[in-house]
Amino acid sequence: MRADRRWRTRKEKKEWARRLQSNDPGLDVIHLQAAGIDVGNASHYVAVRPDRDLEPVRQFGCFTADLHRLADWLKSCGVRTIAMQSTGVYWIPLYDILEERGFEVYLVNARHTKNLPGRKSDVQECQWLLKLHTYGLLNNSFQPTSQIRVLRTYWRQRAEHVQAAASCIQRMQKALTQMNVQLANVISDLSGLTGQLIVRAIVGGERDPQKLAALRDRRVHASADEVAKSLEGNWRPELLFLVKQEVDTYDTYQKRITECDEQLQQQLASFASKATGVTAAPASELQGDEQPKKTKARPKKLAKNAPRFNLQQELQRVAGVDLTRIDGIDVMVAQTILAEVGLDMGRWETEGNFVSWLGLCPDNRITGDKVVGRGTRHVVNRAATSLRMAANALLRSQTYLGAQYRRLRTKLGAPKAITAMAHRLARLVYRMLKYGQRYVDKGANYYERRYRNQQLQFLRKKAAQLGFQLTEAEAQTA
Repeated sequence: MRADRRWRTRKEKKEWARRLQSNDPGLDVIHLQAAGIDVGNASHYVAVRPDRDLEPVRQFGCFTADLHRLADWLKSCGVRTIAMQSTGVYWIPLYDILEERGFEVYLVNARHTKNLPGRKSDVQECQWLLKLHTYGLLNNSFQPTSQIRVLRTYWRQRAEHVQAAASCIQRMQKALTQMNVQLANVISDLSGLTGQLIVRAIVGGERDPQKLAALRDRRVHASADEVAKSLEGNWRPELLFLVKQEVDTYDTYQKRITECDEQLQQQLASFASKATGVTAAPASELQGDEQPKKTKARPKKLAKNAPRFNLQQELQRVAGVDLTRIDGIDVMVAQTILAEVGLDMGRWETEGNFVSWLGLCPDNRITGDKVVGRGTRHVVNRAATSLRMAANALLRSQTYLGAQYRRLRTKLGAPKAITAMAHRLARLVYRMLKYGQRYVDKGANYYERRYRNQQLQFLRKKAAQLGFQLTEAEAQTA
């Protein structure tokens, strides 16, 4: 049968292609000097090719001396590249030592290394990793630079403290409600200035509603009488004790957050300032022909849990661009992106690869030439979560991105619109970090005019196809 023949049916063509693939499976050796490691809590099993050592599979302990002995053995075997699974946090010490010793370490997803069903042992697992890696069947997971990993550790720890402090506020509010102190119904935030002054006065022994209401800030919408009325309750001693402990715990977490901010500031100061000489950016929607009118820029409101040092200035210095110019992205989102992704966008060949890694791209599951599932991949990524939060903040924004989000929200619904706008924001972040582009917002009016022109062009085209001519109605005069 000739390969260039004309196929009568699609089924016949697929059968011929399947036969060609079976004759040439294409399993070429990609990594000849490879090793596979099955990572465990108490020990690690390492496998090399049988021609490298008389004992190709060995077991090593998890202590630091054992890890250095493991690296020495791999060096003696002439190994250059290693594949290992990301098992819990047990891989981190081994990964750091192997990286320091100059090995090319592939940190692979455990889902991509599933063995055939049957008996499974640690020896078979490391040999299976070696075999897959030798033929280049494993993809390396993304790992930022060591400098970014240090920053990421501080930022994640700070986020844990912020979440724990918020839990303390919730428990304070619960205890006050149990005492029928309805303070949460007259002020918007118990962790604000007024809420904290009143709660700390209650812990200090004050019970007079009028004196407590006098601590309210003038910006509180509720009147002093309303606040005093909400502070009449049954002061149960066990619940007051609970409130006191939560206040002390809240102060402890605030102190820990301040310590994390100090470490963050020191770590950011260690980053070199990015020079302004960046590669010329290709023409894109970041730089349009129509420039917006020059208006006085209104600074974005600082997030409540944002670090108290000038984080925006530091991020602009190390990144070379100001990501907060993108509407919806504040300093907290920008810092999360920097801590999770880093500054080197060259790790992703295109912006489409970057967005796909974030899990913000469509992922149609196809079997038998039929689409059996639609949606995005389930990816746990803090950067993608922050971009979704930034997209959700565009609902009332009078900007180009805000107008686009509202139209998508009306057409697709909120969940899909949030994912689509997060996809959009990710592309803008990629272009700014890779090419040094400066984002310029064209405004909601420009987007509305552009969308209207697109709709008019579409209608004229359809009318011409049907033999009609579209004319614009004259404005009615009073």
